[in-house]
Amino acid sequence: MIVRRYLDEDDELAQHLTHELNTPLEWPEGGGLSTEHVAKIAAAAACDVSYNQAANGHLVDLFAALPLPGTPEGRQFWDSLRRVGSDAAAYIDPANAGGPFFDYLINGNEAGIAGRVLSFLEKLDGQQRDAVAEVIGGALEHNTFVAGGRYLGKLWLRDAETSAWHVWLASRRTHETEGDRKRFLEAWSNA
Repeated sequence: MIVRRYLDEDDELAQHLTHELNTPLEWPEGGGLSTEHVAKIAAAAACDVSYNQAANGHLVDLFAALPLPGTPEGRQFWDSLRRVGSDAAAYIDPANAGGPFFDYLINGNEAGIAGRVLSFLEKLDGQQRDAVAEVIGGALEHNTFVAGGRYLGKLWLRDAETSAWHVWLASRRTHETEGDRKRFLEAWSNA
């Protein structure tokens, strides 16, 4: 987690808090919890939360670029994806996952959707991955994107995989990774 160590009157978060709360950074004088402390807490929390939320939002955007389930174009697209993706497609197929797929995001299980995307991609062999890229790229090509279909499909798959990985990795809590980080820093310091 990357957090600015010192806030001053030029810091955007500090400016927002002092403006919204109408308090100077050192308020209350002699008090335990100052506006500056609140700003530091908010900045620390925002690092983890916003990174995870941004990656999740990006996953949703990737799926939103695909044909919508329940539409004629969507039915054709998802049928094609099931055909070429075989059993792996069940992880992201709206007929299988449906509403609960994105309800994970709403109910605070951000890693749920990421896990499904990673499982989908893991189960694809090389030929299936190419065929899935072709299907996805064909759907994206009909939108306003400028590159060719197969290339767009490969970009979509790569982006979905990376975004899902970021969500899954960010879902590990600090208390779960603290020992790993400590061992890592110690090993690298002693190398």
